[in-house]
Amino acid sequence: MEVVIIGGSDAGIAAALRARELDPSAKVTVILKDAYPNFSICGIPYYLSGEVANWSNLAHRSREHLEGLGIELRTEARVTSIDTQGHRVQYQLRRGSHEDVHWDRLIIATGAAPVSPPILGLAAAQQNGRVYFVHTIDDARSIMDAIQRMAARRAIIIGAGYIGLELADGLITRGIAVHQLEALPHVLPTIDPEIARLLEPELVAKGVELATGTLATSIETTGTSVRVALSTSNTDRPGLAIGDIAIVVTGVRPETGLAVAAGATLGAAGAIWVDRRMQTGIEGVFAAGDCVITHHRLLGETYLPLGTTAHKQGRVAGAQAVGNSGEEFDGIVGTQVVKVFGQVIARTGLTEQEALAAGFNPASAITVADDHKRYYPGAETLTIKITGDRSTHRLLGVTMLGSITSAIHKRIDVAAVALSTEMTIERLMDLDLAYTPPLGTPWDALQIAASQWLGEIGASDRRPNGIGSLHDRA
Repeated sequence: MEVVIIGGSDAGIAAALRARELDPSAKVTVILKDAYPNFSICGIPYYLSGEVANWSNLAHRSREHLEGLGIELRTEARVTSIDTQGHRVQYQLRRGSHEDVHWDRLIIATGAAPVSPPILGLAAAQQNGRVYFVHTIDDARSIMDAIQRMAARRAIIIGAGYIGLELADGLITRGIAVHQLEALPHVLPTIDPEIARLLEPELVAKGVELATGTLATSIETTGTSVRVALSTSNTDRPGLAIGDIAIVVTGVRPETGLAVAAGATLGAAGAIWVDRRMQTGIEGVFAAGDCVITHHRLLGETYLPLGTTAHKQGRVAGAQAVGNSGEEFDGIVGTQVVKVFGQVIARTGLTEQEALAAGFNPASAITVADDHKRYYPGAETLTIKITGDRSTHRLLGVTMLGSITSAIHKRIDVAAVALSTEMTIERLMDLDLAYTPPLGTPWDALQIAASQWLGEIGASDRRPNGIGSLHDRA
C-alpha cells in the first residue's frame, strides 16, 4: 500500500502517523512545500514574544523522529498536479527539477492561506520588507529577522481575531508598542459581543492602542516606516497609523486549487467537501484539515479551521487510507480559547445569533461568579454567557471570560462535553464537578450560570432558580 499525503502540518502528519500505526507495511510519503514538517503554527506568537527561545522549538516532532517511524518526507516540493487516473502526484522541487510519485491512496491536507484584505498598496508594501502576513514558520522567521534588524519599537496589527490578539500580547511582552486595528465594532468577531467587549479594557491597560470599527484603506512604506491610512465611523477625518512594521491577520481561506483540479466538490465557505470518513467522492482520495469542511454537531456542514480539528480529521483520513473503515470523524462543537495578557476568553457551541440563524429558539443569560470561594485568598470573578433553547432547554452555547488563574479552559471543556452529549441546562446543573475552596465553589461557576438561565428564562422546579440561592452554599 502506497499512501501519499500532500501537506505536512497538523492534518498531514496526523494522517501519516495513523496510517503507519495501523499498517506498518504501508509506504507513507508526505510532500510539503516548505522545510518544516509537523511544526506548531499556533506557537508563532510565543516565538515572536521571546517566550519560545528558538523557532526550531516549535516542532512537534523532529524530521529524524518522523523518518524513524518510516515516514518519507519530501520537503520544499510544490505539488503541481494530481493524476487521478494514473494515480500519480507531480511536484517541483525548489531547485527546479520535476518529479512524481505513485499512490494507491491519496490524502489532501493543503491547509489554508491568509486572506489578503482589499488595502490599496498592500502587495507593494509587502515586497518592501515592512509588511508581513503570519501563517508559516518562514513568515515567523522573516518577522523576527525584521524586528531585530530594524530594532523595531512600534508595530501595527491589522486584525483583532485570535491570532491578532495573541500577537498583540506577544509584541507588547517583547517591548514593542502595538497599534491594533479591527474593522468590526469589537475584537474577536466570532465571540459574543457582550463578552468580547469586556476584554478590550485589558488590551488598553497593557498598552495596546486599540481602534475598533476602523478600516485600513491604504498602506505604504518609506525608508524608515510603514504608514497605514485609516477610515473610521468615529470621525469624518481619515486617520494614520505609523509603525516600523505591520502584520496582517485578517483570517484564512481553504487551499483547494489542487483538489478542485482533480475533481473534488466544494462545500461550505468554498472548502473541500468530505464525508465523516474524510472521503472526497474521488475514488481513493481523502482530505483533511483546514482545507476541508467541518461537521458541526449543532450546525451540520460548516467551515471552522482549528488545529484540534485538523489533528482528528487527519487521524481518520490516515486510518481510512489503509483500510480501517470503522473510524469516522465524530464532529465538533467549535470549542476555542485564547489567552490575552492576564485574561482568558473562550467559547463553545453557538452564539445567540448563530443559534437563531440555525433555527433554534435561543435565549441567553449573563452571570458573574467567583472562580473559587471568596474567603480563600486570590478569588477572581468570571463572566459567563449561557445560551439555551427556550423550548427544550437544550444547551446551545457558552462564552466565558476570566483571569488566567480561573481555569477558563477547563470550564469551557465541561461545557463542550455537555454540548457534545446534547445536555439540557438542568442536566448541566446535575453534573458532579470537583470542589475544594482554593479551586472552586460547591456549585461551580458554570452551574451558577445555568441556575441563572433557568431562573430568568426557563424556571424549573427541580433546582433553586436564583443565582443568589447557589452562591452561599458551603
